[in-house]
Amino acid sequence: MAGTAHRNTGVEGVDGGVGRTALLVAAARAIETHRHDSLAQDVYAEHFVLAAPASAGWPVRIQQVADGDANPLWGRFARYFGLRTRVLDDFLLRSVRAGGARQVVLLGAGLDARAFRLDWPPGCVIFEIDREGVLAFKHKVLGGLSAAPKAARVPIPRDLRADWVGALTDSGFDPAAPSVWLAEGLLFYLPSTAETHLIDTIDRLSTAGSALAYEVKLEKDLLAYRDSPLYTSTKHQIGIDLLDLFVGEPRPDSAADLADKGWSTTVHTPFDFTRRLGRGPLPEDNDALAGNRWVFANKPRPAPPACNPRSIVSGG
Repeated sequence: MAGTAHRNTGVEGVDGGVGRTALLVAAARAIETHRHDSLAQDVYAEHFVLAAPASAGWPVRIQQVADGDANPLWGRFARYFGLRTRVLDDFLLRSVRAGGARQVVLLGAGLDARAFRLDWPPGCVIFEIDREGVLAFKHKVLGGLSAAPKAARVPIPRDLRADWVGALTDSGFDPAAPSVWLAEGLLFYLPSTAETHLIDTIDRLSTAGSALAYEVKLEKDLLAYRDSPLYTSTKHQIGIDLLDLFVGEPRPDSAADLADKGWSTTVHTPFDFTRRLGRGPLPEDNDALAGNRWVFANKPRPAPPACNPRSIVSGG
């Protein structure tokens, strides 16, 4: 992918930079899993957290946090990731069950364990694209648990700055068949030109009947929320400065671009789903989540040709 070089790409695995944020999300999923009113279940998440030196001492249950849900990081922010997991789980399963697609592509898959924990229909193939170090760490932890995927799983160790398209098609992905794509917590780490290229590539590789979900931020100035409790607590408690990792340049309107290409798109705030599901974060002052949007897109199948009554011949 041209033009995606960024000074804050971190190390190859999960010990620093963007890779370390995968551990943050894993810890949030572990906390969510153990809640009495859990929105999503990921029994593998805590094992990633416990296996990595970078996350030693992080909580995997809300009871391990002194101030519990009042903690901006392990309370509100972790609940956000739990909500996001549930909503995107639902999107993926709905797309393969109702839409009939059997190819699922997880872009920047991180420590997501959806291939292992979701009940996929027969014939599904889950392609996981991420850097070699991240996938190697995931493989080591899941192998130690003797975890078995519930669908065919195809790890593709590629940085999204490299030729991941060739690696994907060489691994059995068929552009002529419907596919479901997910870019969860990915695009804010990419330059705007890289986001545009990614969306164009997904469109090129997607036939009618395909679906896509991704997350974006709409703020014109990310630093306007630099004092948000979510950002400051993440930096002070676990040493991850998200604002230093995010690319702060203006973002493209990828939802509009998809619509121009013939996709049907809907854009939601996370708070829409908090209200729908009855659990999750709600808006607050100086809110780092204010600009977050979840975009869902479908590439419609052509409408069947209208029946011409004159062409109908009655049988005797």
